[in-house]
Amino acid sequence: MKALKLKMMAFLMVATMTTFGLAQDTELPNVKILATGGTIAGSASSATSGSYSAGQVGIQTMINAVPGIKEIADVSGEQVSNVGSQDMTVEIWLKLANRINELLASNEVDGIVITHGTDTQEETAYFLSLVVKSDKPVVTTGSMRSSTSISAEGPLNLYNAVAIAADPQAKEKGVMVSLNDQIHAARDVSKMNTTNVNSFQSPIKGMLGGVFYGRLGFFREPLTKFGNTSEFSVEGINELPRVDIVYAYADMSSDLIDMHVKAGAKGIVIAGVGNGNMTEATLNAAKKAYEDHGVIIVRSTRAATGWTLRDNEFKDDDYHTVVSGDLNPAKARILLMLALTKEKSLAELQDIFDEY
Repeated sequence: MKALKLKMMAFLMVATMTTFGLAQDTELPNVKILATGGTIAGSASSATSGSYSAGQVGIQTMINAVPGIKEIADVSGEQVSNVGSQDMTVEIWLKLANRINELLASNEVDGIVITHGTDTQEETAYFLSLVVKSDKPVVTTGSMRSSTSISAEGPLNLYNAVAIAADPQAKEKGVMVSLNDQIHAARDVSKMNTTNVNSFQSPIKGMLGGVFYGRLGFFREPLTKFGNTSEFSVEGINELPRVDIVYAYADMSSDLIDMHVKAGAKGIVIAGVGNGNMTEATLNAAKKAYEDHGVIIVRSTRAATGWTLRDNEFKDDDYHTVVSGDLNPAKARILLMLALTKEKSLAELQDIFDEY
């Protein structure tokens, strides 16, 4: 049994992982942790309570709770916000993106870790992947259990995220999401379960790599535009155009489109049934929203996986609609918000969704 355990450890350390820190330079990499709140900073009334308040613990307390973290990097923390991620805002996104770009432009910062609630972590990560202008590693992490919970996984997730951000092989990967010993591309990952520690998955393309107590390895590269290859920037931007999401269902009423147009939406993403479909009445209302008000309509799907295909059941050009490909509605909204900061034709907007 002892021999078997030794063989397993050798396999993990040699065959599939890079052992981080065994032969490191005298000077440790500098990793800045930007904290935004979330469950990882949450506190409950007892170790066995599933109810908790998010964003209760400060970043320095979180760092101090992770054994060995200062042995793998020169770590410092900064509190950007302290909210549950259901209360994440565009204002915080812009603040966070500008701060990351400022830090990574310095030779004194080698990588960034962002602690974040899990509810909207995939959205923040995808937004940052489009506007962070650096090849240095940026990793978001969090936890499904609060800091006071029995078997809280936050400290190990934070340790692993710092190890990724400090490792040179994590460069040029775009923004990554790391929880539960996995590394995901921001574009591809989704929260797939309400409570499980294995909630974050990349169901279509698979994860980028894995991390085991700071030892990491990558299986593939990101496949779409991000970072320095992205045309989008938040420099000088104080707000983004309003884009709403409408969830499709049987016997869906067309006045839902009219309501969002009246509320000032510049774009609407349809979380459509099946292959991005909606009722005929809603489809006609969407066409009218573009023709009368210039509101951009993007068809996505409420299904967990799969592509929304162009011209599948009707001609998209006839209804002035754009399709999201394999981007889910939440991420399609983010891409459309950024795309609407520029003057784009419908054909150019479709190219953006094909490329990003």
